[in-house]
Amino acid sequence: MKISCKKLFFIGFALLFPLLSAACVSDFDGSRTGNDSQLIMDYRLFNTTDSQNLTVEAGDVVHVEITAEGGRLSLTIQKDGEPPLYEKDSIATSDAFDLEAPESENYTVTVTGKRAKGGFRCIVEG
Repeated sequence: MKISCKKLFFIGFALLFPLLSAACVSDFDGSRTGNDSQLIMDYRLFNTTDSQNLTVEAGDVVHVEITAEGGRLSLTIQKDGEPPLYEKDSIATSDAFDLEAPESENYTVTVTGKRAKGGFRCIVEG
């Protein structure tokens, strides 16, 4: 049985196409809004790390909402060089909570997704 070059090309392409497609997968598929008072993200895929600096005054409440529809999320809120105000790894369930800032400072919110699907909100409420 003789196989033409054209058929051999198409067979090779069919075998390589799934590998080439997998290499083009994005680490983030969704929307993001961030400024000095909020970080809001909604995502179909979040498989990377993102950070946002927030300006917080002493006594301000930082409201956090996590919507978990799949995968895992890790979250850290901290001042540079200080112990975290909040830190949790492998979050797989939805949650909402408030944190009171003990002092005026810039806090960095860092979120890391591992095949996460859902949303995240961190809003400074004065």
